[in-house]
Amino acid sequence: MEATSDGDRPWQSYHTVYTNAKAGMEGVDKEKVQKIIYELSKGSKYFENEKRKEAIIKQKIDNLRTHHAKLTEKEISHFQMIADNRILELEASRDLSKIWLHIDMDAFYAAVETLENPSLKGKPLAVGSMSMICTANYEARKYGVRAAMPGFIAQKLCPDLIFVPTNFEKYTYYSELTRNVFSKYDPDFIATSLDEAYLNITDSCSQRGIGCEEVAVELRNTIFQETGLTCSVGVAPNRMLAKVCSDINKPNGQFILPNDYNAVMTFISSLPIRKVGGIGKVTEQILRDVLGINTCADILQKGAVLYALFHQCSTDFFLSVGLGLGGTDTPQQKMRKSISNERTFSATNDESILFQKLADIAETLSKDMQKECLLGRTLTLKLKTASFEVRTRATSLQKFVNSKEDVLIYASKLLRAELPISARLMGLRMSHFHDDKHSPLDPMQKTLTSFLTIGDVAPIADKSTGFDTSDIQLMYNTKSDISVDDKSTFLSDVSSFSYESCDFLETNQLSVPDYVAVSYGNEAESLNECPKTQNKFESAEKISDVSNLFDRKRVASSSQILEPYWVDDYICSACGIEVPASFTEERREHLDYHLADMLQKEECRSLLQSFPHKESARKKRKLSGNQGKYIPIDSFFVKEDKSL
Repeated sequence: MEATSDGDRPWQSYHTVYTNAKAGMEGVDKEKVQKIIYELSKGSKYFENEKRKEAIIKQKIDNLRTHHAKLTEKEISHFQMIADNRILELEASRDLSKIWLHIDMDAFYAAVETLENPSLKGKPLAVGSMSMICTANYEARKYGVRAAMPGFIAQKLCPDLIFVPTNFEKYTYYSELTRNVFSKYDPDFIATSLDEAYLNITDSCSQRGIGCEEVAVELRNTIFQETGLTCSVGVAPNRMLAKVCSDINKPNGQFILPNDYNAVMTFISSLPIRKVGGIGKVTEQILRDVLGINTCADILQKGAVLYALFHQCSTDFFLSVGLGLGGTDTPQQKMRKSISNERTFSATNDESILFQKLADIAETLSKDMQKECLLGRTLTLKLKTASFEVRTRATSLQKFVNSKEDVLIYASKLLRAELPISARLMGLRMSHFHDDKHSPLDPMQKTLTSFLTIGDVAPIADKSTGFDTSDIQLMYNTKSDISVDDKSTFLSDVSSFSYESCDFLETNQLSVPDYVAVSYGNEAESLNECPKTQNKFESAEKISDVSNLFDRKRVASSSQILEPYWVDDYICSACGIEVPASFTEERREHLDYHLADMLQKEECRSLLQSFPHKESARKKRKLSGNQGKYIPIDSFFVKEDKSL
């Protein structure tokens, strides 16, 4: 007799990235795959880490349910008004004049390997190793094999699976061939990875007098002729919808969504929320379990509750999804703020191996920096332990550097301070480049006032949670049990959020809020955050009813916090700016700025310890009859004369 309880079938509640549907996996026996993954993962460090994350997510869901249940009719009515007004504002911004095309190469790495070795055609193939695979072809996906899956699990699912080692030089070569084709249709195309890109084909269609469907067919045929590889294409009025469309007829197909309001709303109404870029496993689970949201149409119906439970930045994104809105303008290029490199390997505590890995990463980082003519001054070391704990350590260098030798000297000091450690991932990131020295946000560009008014500050506890700042994921001394795969690509400036490829609620910390995430009054307005609608209660009584909502904001806006962290995983504790968790690069850059600022103050503080002695010497010079009434400017920059 078949078991029916979760206790008898524990794999049913074990959801990982490996069990989510992907192109080519629609007919897979999901329960069979789940059971195999569960049995092979059980007892591992990864399994324990997944269980910890699952417990945190469950806690967050329970808290949100509690807050949902406590909402009064008056509050829901208030938030409904806010949601309705915001929907009108978003609807007014709809642009149906642009034609965006998203192109996604089919099983790119595996397809390249098959092209180079035709004997692999028709056989289940995975690119990678027994430790981890990068991608799998469609023959392998029929068995449940997919990217980011350990090879030993993939082999259990498909015993005949053929493994091919990665060769990124080869993949980069073919990627360049495809990009040469893209540039003929849109010189400013947006490449989000080696095998994906967004093209604005509005001008191409207009100038040539042909429809978007013809352009899509022509583009796919041209890529096949130039590379021998197939791709799938989606065409829509904006990038968000174009990405969704490109996944509909994979592999080697296309889907066209007309630039028509009714067509867009019909398409989006029955679209599962998980199909939208930016809504991942965690967000889907929260929206489904708390509010019963499964489709994009459900989002618009629950707009009031979304505003009550989530912050406006997140809710604006959800409502945009419900309306089928996405980016339509080509993002402006911006100056690079950081550059990084990391490696994943089998967990080891062998110091010689760890330092060799560090040397290899430093060499790669140095080459990348030299290729772009960059000199950096803030170096960050990232470590993921065997138990999946993530640590980051950073230091401010004495000079701008880009050589392997200089990078390795400082990186080795950071690593040595963490020993002994058993690590499975290591990375280095350099930021605050020499080219940024004229930027108003450059932490090294100090004013005389700020130099002379440095005070000692100390970390404070977050009163709303009971945790000290040292217990939360800190930028300078970070320890987190939860990591997140960075699947997002920066497409726009932080101030004009681009939502195509980010998950707002899949965080690397998933802190559980103990309040309704909305802001009221001047305190919230004083923060540098996303533009807000007027969501204030008009009466003092109503404001009093929700006064507890300010607790986290007070922590975020406090100037007394030494080491910044993300309050509720999106509000900077140092300055109050709000950056969603999925904007990984932007969050790194923002915390790097505060880090460099903090390190600079530490350097200045050390210098000030000897400042009184130098001041005394200058006073002696000033009182000396030989020096005259005024002090020469040179005296501020020469070494102290010991003879005085």
